[in-house]
Amino acid sequence: MTQPAVVVERDHGHDHDHGLIDRSILRSRAGIRAVSWSLAILTVTALAQAFIYSRTLSVALLADLIHNFGDALTAIPLGLAFFFRSLRGERLAGLAVVLAIFISAMVALVQTIERFIHPRTLTQLWLLALAGIIGFIGNEIAAQVRLRAGHRLQSPALVADGKHARVDGFVSLGVLASATLVGLGLPRADPIIGLIITLAILRITWESWQTISKTEPGEMLDHTD
Repeated sequence: MTQPAVVVERDHGHDHDHGLIDRSILRSRAGIRAVSWSLAILTVTALAQAFIYSRTLSVALLADLIHNFGDALTAIPLGLAFFFRSLRGERLAGLAVVLAIFISAMVALVQTIERFIHPRTLTQLWLLALAGIIGFIGNEIAAQVRLRAGHRLQSPALVADGKHARVDGFVSLGVLASATLVGLGLPRADPIIGLIITLAILRITWESWQTISKTEPGEMLDHTD
């Protein structure tokens, strides 16, 4: 009578292991899908802003543009981590996200200081305003994709990237503010807003570092976003 019980127990264990493998594969695919969608969205956003920058030469837009390109590129190490189903790789990818955000802030700061020293007159302000709106919409869509997948997959790196994109959307509205203020006769508003955007990026860097350093991949995350 004991033999069937042993067989059932072994079968149950086998099914349990098989289920774990399946969940790992499903998590990997879902993570890659979320990262790929957000990469595509932010790449299109950055390309549209790059075209508008070539027409306006706004340093506020340049700061936002550099950051959006950097944000899009952070999807690559994160996508590789999901592809190889590596929690350690996912954590390292999260650190790469933080580093990329910090570097983009430094590049934006250099460009902003240069514009303070060598001011330029902005033209085609309506295009500049459009760039800010495009940046806001693109980042908010990417944020929704990353945050939902990050919470569902319990991925701190993906959640940090999602929060990063969400704040970036509001940073992009700074470009809209720059166009408005310059149009009202305040040309110095452009580098000033560029500086504000840079400071906002530095704040994002700190918050993302907090998320990555205090939470391990697979831990339950706060669902307030």
